[in-house]
Amino acid sequence: MDRDPDCVFCSIVAGDLPADLVLDEPELVAFLDRRPLFKGHVLLVPRQHVGTLVDLPAALRDPFLAAGQRLAAAVVDGLGAQGSFVAMNNVVSQSVPHLHLHVVPRTKGDGLRGFFWPRATYAEGEGAEYAARLRAALPPR
Repeated sequence: MDRDPDCVFCSIVAGDLPADLVLDEPELVAFLDRRPLFKGHVLLVPRQHVGTLVDLPAALRDPFLAAGQRLAAAVVDGLGAQGSFVAMNNVVSQSVPHLHLHVVPRTKGDGLRGFFWPRATYAEGEGAEYAARLRAALPPR
C-alpha cells in the first residue's frame, strides 16, 4: 500500500500515531478529528496515500462513498444528531494533503453558519467514548 512517510494520516493508518478509530477496514479508516467542529466529527481516509478526490482510484470510489454513507447514518443513530454535514476539500483548505471526508453531526441551532465554524475539544477519554458510540451504530458493510 502506498504511504507517505511525512503524512500525518498515513501515520495514523499505520498505527504510528494514536487516533480514536471509528472504522477500520482493509481499504479505509475513519477516526475522530482532533479539532472537531462538533463532538463526533469523523474523518474518513483511504489507507493508501491519495492526495485528493481527483486522485482516488476507481476501485476505491464506491467503498469510500459507501463508508461515508454509513458514517453519516452512525452520527445520527449513535450520537442522536438530527443530520450531518459531509464535505471534503481538495488542495485549498485541505490541512492534511491526504484525501479525507468530513462527517460532522448536526442539530438545528448548533451554531454552524457559513464557513466560520466553531471548534470543540474532547475531555480526557471522551474521544474514545464518542468513537465507541459511533462504532456501535455503524451499519454493516
